Amino acid sequence: MSISKDLLAILCCPETKLPVMMADAVLIKKLNEAVARGGLMNTGKKPVAEQLQDGLVRTDLKILYPIRENIPVMLIEEGIPLDQVTS
Repeated sequence: MSISKDLLAILCCPETKLPVMMADAVLIKKLNEAVARGGLMNTGKKPVAEQLQDGLVRTDLKILYPIRENIPVMLIEEGIPLDQVTS
């Protein structure tokens, strides 16, 4: 999945307004492994049940916003804290 450079240039984190970038395949794989184990929560404190197709990572590398059906889900409560898979 690819987001156009023009769209990516205007997207930002709805909470901090930091820019976002496409997540790499290694990170998506780690997150999907955590989803399969039932061990991944979003910032809304709800378990992430669906495998991720792709995502946008905040430039401070703390939050990933999922991309579902080629649409970025830029809602604060849908963000996935990355410290669950990187710490």
